[in-house]
Amino acid sequence: MRPHPLTWLYAPGDRPEVVAKALVAGADVVIVDLEDAVAHGRKAYARAATAELLGEPCPVPVHVRVNALGTPLSDADLEALAPLPGLAGLRLPKVASADDVIRTAERAAPRDGGAPALYALLESALGVERAFAVATAHPALRGLSIGEADLRADLGVRDEAGLDWCRSRVVVAARAAGLPPPAQSVYPDVRDTDGLTASCARGRALGLLGRAAIHPRQLPVIERAYLPTPQEVERAEEVLKAAAAEEGAQALPDGRFVDRAVVEQAHRTLALAHRTP
Repeated sequence: MRPHPLTWLYAPGDRPEVVAKALVAGADVVIVDLEDAVAHGRKAYARAATAELLGEPCPVPVHVRVNALGTPLSDADLEALAPLPGLAGLRLPKVASADDVIRTAERAAPRDGGAPALYALLESALGVERAFAVATAHPALRGLSIGEADLRADLGVRDEAGLDWCRSRVVVAARAAGLPPPAQSVYPDVRDTDGLTASCARGRALGLLGRAAIHPRQLPVIERAYLPTPQEVERAEEVLKAAAAEEGAQALPDGRFVDRAVVEQAHRTLALAHRTP
């Protein structure tokens, strides 16, 4: 089993040379985008190029963001790509209901097996309101995340702080459904590494885990921001050492209280630090 991804790198499907570079850029997952990053006149070419790429297993997991659900473009995407051996997951844009997930899973299921892993992008107020229904819509759904640019436009939100409630709602919905913590949406300014670092810190505080990127230079910044610090690792090890020495709730010499919930959090911290499942 692979450890939980921390970095997802987008690449436009109509630029195979960029996709090829993305595959060796160090991201945990590469997302080939057939939707917003591809002009309408190049959709068919992008689909064909992506099908060629996914005709055999890839060196890293490759997800594909298909076109708008329920359209001829997305139907063609699903038919061409869902059965291919190199496909690790389908990213579904602008999901607004459980039915969106169910219909996609049914269309994407090959005749001899189940649907590929699906990941829902919530990009509207309605999608966020229905987050738990979406999260529990179908067994093929493996994750939720927010498309923040579209959501911000839908809500009229002026800055990042205005999305905190929506982020928290999706974090809770994912946890309640037994899904991994959602990843944070892309940070659009590829040169602003300080802003990216601060934004990741905010996302991490809200319970998000990892982030999508639009340029390889963002990958190490995201990974550093989401991996536990040496101090956090040290504190987690102290908690587990104390818990192993004595059962039940207790207080450490520095005043920290240790109980089962604190121990579980320490285990999660160390698993993430060592990138174990």
